Amino acid sequence: MPGTENTAPPSPQSGDRREFFRINDRIGLEIRRLGGDQDIDTDPFNDSPEEALKAEFRRLDQDVKSHLITLAERDRSLAGLIKSLNSKIDTLGRIIAFEQNPLQPEDWQDVTLSEGGLSFSDIPRAWEKGDTMALRMTLPPELYQPQAIAQVSDLEADDRGTVRVHTEFTHIDDSDRQQIARHVMRWQVRQRQKE
Repeated sequence: MPGTENTAPPSPQSGDRREFFRINDRIGLEIRRLGGDQDIDTDPFNDSPEEALKAEFRRLDQDVKSHLITLAERDRSLAGLIKSLNSKIDTLGRIIAFEQNPLQPEDWQDVTLSEGGLSFSDIPRAWEKGDTMALRMTLPPELYQPQAIAQVSDLEADDRGTVRVHTEFTHIDDSDRQQIARHVMRWQVRQRQKE
């Protein structure tokens, strides 16, 4: 489902300096509007009772990674095998989670994505500059689901009667930002392979 365009940051002489590579892609996008009194530390997508299990999974994942570092010093082949098995289990977990809560067709959108934010199309007057939202992105084909809090930085009318909403991430975990960075990099590799 990858898009077709890669936008690199312009040269420093231009007025619009960008820090991150941007790609045009089709991703799953869930949006929750946040009010001024809403706590940004609470998860607006926490619609399941499995949050404790997810926290335990993240703890175990970190534990495995720390043991792999030690094991790699003694036996690289075994460490490589365990790393592959860990990735396989992680992928299986993402597939199961996605099947439990599949996105509807209208949740898949063409976006411009970077580590610093994203832009998407919406109906006119749905958003105003400065509005805050929670975003959960589903990035195919890996099905990573990074989350972020974003603020509307600009609105731009397009020729289809919709508005392009440009956002900047204001709160994002490093692990979620890394997932986006890996997705952008893999997208670029796939595009080069197609050429």
